[in-house]
Amino acid sequence: MRYLALAVDYDGTAARNDRLSNDAQRAVERLRISGRRIVLVTGRRLDDLLRVCPAVALFDVVVAENGAVVYDPRRHEEIVLGAPVPRHLVDRLRERGVAPVEVGKVLVATRDPYGPMMFETIRELGLELHVIANRSAVMALPPGINKASGVEFALHRLGLSRHEAVAIGDAENDHSLLMQCECGVAVANAAPALKEVAAFVTRGANGSGVAELIDEIVADDLHRMEGKIERNLVHVGVRSGGTPVRIPPYGRNVLIAGPSGSGKTTVTTALVERLIDKTYQVCIVDPEGDYGALPRVVPIGNRRRAPSVNEILSILEDPAVNLSVNLLGVPLEDRPAFFSQLIPSLVALRARTGRPHWVVLDEAHHMLPQTWRHAESTLPPKFGETILVTVHPDYLTPPILSLIDVAFAVGHSPDQTLGAFARTTGRRLTWPQDLAYEPGKIVAWIVGEQGEPFSMKAQSPRAERLRHLRKYAEGNLGYHSFYFRGPDCRHNLRAQNLAIFSQIAEGIDEETWMFHLRSHHYSQWFRQSIKDSRLADEMERIEQRTDITPQQTRDLVRALIGARYTLPA
Repeated sequence: MRYLALAVDYDGTAARNDRLSNDAQRAVERLRISGRRIVLVTGRRLDDLLRVCPAVALFDVVVAENGAVVYDPRRHEEIVLGAPVPRHLVDRLRERGVAPVEVGKVLVATRDPYGPMMFETIRELGLELHVIANRSAVMALPPGINKASGVEFALHRLGLSRHEAVAIGDAENDHSLLMQCECGVAVANAAPALKEVAAFVTRGANGSGVAELIDEIVADDLHRMEGKIERNLVHVGVRSGGTPVRIPPYGRNVLIAGPSGSGKTTVTTALVERLIDKTYQVCIVDPEGDYGALPRVVPIGNRRRAPSVNEILSILEDPAVNLSVNLLGVPLEDRPAFFSQLIPSLVALRARTGRPHWVVLDEAHHMLPQTWRHAESTLPPKFGETILVTVHPDYLTPPILSLIDVAFAVGHSPDQTLGAFARTTGRRLTWPQDLAYEPGKIVAWIVGEQGEPFSMKAQSPRAERLRHLRKYAEGNLGYHSFYFRGPDCRHNLRAQNLAIFSQIAEGIDEETWMFHLRSHHYSQWFRQSIKDSRLADEMERIEQRTDITPQQTRDLVRALIGARYTLPA
């Protein structure tokens, strides 16, 4: 299921003249039978709601007082999310003849025409409160308390995020509610301002509109809206003519392919950042430790310890956590088996919670090689919201490639990269005559739209340098490793990362150390393989010094590396 929860406003939406409509009540029962959860949201005080709504037990959670109070109807548990509005505001309003003045656990409310007087009184008393209009009602609440904050708390209690929820409302105070949820809907009788921000407006008013929405959710998960809600689209780049390239956050699989060192990680990092910006939960399966240093991403595993599937799943239970699963501790030949255990668990987690919203498989051919024969038994028929990153598309098992909707070719030979993808999947590729590699650009192919490939400038990542820190510090640089051989090649000591380099530098014999130092091999390696020009410049200055001892050069180099990279203990 795409949408696992509905947040529905009470007065003017599910209810009319204080009472839950029969249409809405029957529809809520149908929604519950479908396995979805439902949150009732209201500006009313909880005791007032319980008085007018005997069917409150139909709802999984109630958000009352415009987001200030959360109530569990089954446990009869009440949670207050804010400090009460100061009592002297209530006293002053009553002294000035304001009536009625309703006092809740947190909010203070009145009705027109006393809205301006409430504003004036709050200002006179110097209180830090915000005032929310709700048709003819006016409410004062602490800063940060609104329907959006209350629904966020309620969804978290249900193990869901805002991206699994649809919201429906009618009044001004429902604006934050509709913006909080993935899809916001207004009933036909809604205020004009709310209709402007809604994804769509129901044909029916009040409870009829709620029933109309629920029936569409149950029937096809609002399929007609996929890719149509502008604020949810993820920006990935700009075409040559300046047109933005955006992809929907749901129902798409992405391939990022190209030769080693061509910039695949840069493109992937930028896409991951944009997904996280929109609070989509991302799980990165990271064979080489490239993504562990990304901001807002929790790394798990290292070259000494492989993560367990249970550990991964327990961390992903929190919707706010993005995860990078480092597989350096899993032998290359064991990675397909590890993935075979992980993927069914991720599929089950998605079925229950809708998350992780996106799964990134870096070096995907490590886990889904062409010779892998378990695709049909392990992968679901529709495994969506996945980013596959690989050197060559034809290195991957064909069943997983057949699910790709968007392909990005990175590097000098995009025609070969996309050609290999097309041949492996049996797709027809028409290559434009004027399309060729352009420095600083990649080639995109929106496969699902049956269009031709086009050139685009990919979105740049904000953390382009940070993503490499862990890889260089403790990863495996492969053929980019440094080799301590000495003047007569009597050694062949491989430093596959900066941690190993520092360890060998501490113990290697002086002749070998100084040979590479005077030959400027260290600065060349830092510049060409580590791609750290600042570190290389500092190294060059050490290599040119003749006023310090060999041991002092070792100490300086190790201190320099330690200052720029966090090395494992």
